[in-house]
Amino acid sequence: MTYSYTQISQYLRCPRSYRYRYLDGWKEKDSKASLCFGRCFEKALAALFQGEDPGAVLFKEWEVYREHREYSKGDDWERVLRQGIGLLERFAQDNRICIRQPQRNTQKKILRSLPNGGEFVAYIDAIGFLDGTQRLLEWKTTSARYPEQPESLTTLDLQLVCYSWISGISEVAIVAFVRKRMPEIQYLTASISEEQRREFGQLVEATVGQIEAAQFLPRPGIRFPQNGCVSCAHLGLCLGNQSLADTKIIRQPGASDLDWLDVLDD
Repeated sequence: MTYSYTQISQYLRCPRSYRYRYLDGWKEKDSKASLCFGRCFEKALAALFQGEDPGAVLFKEWEVYREHREYSKGDDWERVLRQGIGLLERFAQDNRICIRQPQRNTQKKILRSLPNGGEFVAYIDAIGFLDGTQRLLEWKTTSARYPEQPESLTTLDLQLVCYSWISGISEVAIVAFVRKRMPEIQYLTASISEEQRREFGQLVEATVGQIEAAQFLPRPGIRFPQNGCVSCAHLGLCLGNQSLADTKIIRQPGASDLDWLDVLDD
């Protein structure tokens, strides 16, 4: 069995949702514009480092999603494209990141064997240099700034801890492309400790053990003002409301394919 950060994090959020997604085959519909744009923007970044025209690549990839997307309030296809172009231009002007051998060091696949005989897989966005320091880099597109206080907050990002654990690289960074009227890019750095990596490895082992023991009890997230269940694609299944479920998810034959690539959230 092969596991990924996406699977582990979904199980930790709600084991029942994990069962719906990975065992029963209920997959969230690919309709949110923010998620689709994140994938397109990542391809444009890869083109930039490979000496191609990132704006042309972004337009070509984003053109596929011109129709039938769910946009946030005030957004539309053209506005999101303009924001993306502005961010690419700002990123090139910053000139703070260098990636040597981009074919090898972007979307880098790393496998790690687990004690149970399974494997853990990760696709690292990039390994390169930020302001002269080699770091593991994670791209994010977002409509709001990431919090920067209190100091060292980024060290608690579970995805960064996961990628540091599987790669052995302690110096990491989130590069957040903030879609605003004026393009903004945050460079959030962190140093992941050996203790954090060891604890994450223990968390993976414990979680995999629960999955393989078929422990899929629900973990309701309704507790105001935080409403995890409301934003969950599988809410309709838990409520026994099939019409609601049909608006968010589709059933695939058998268990769905493993979602190895971590999506970019808005």
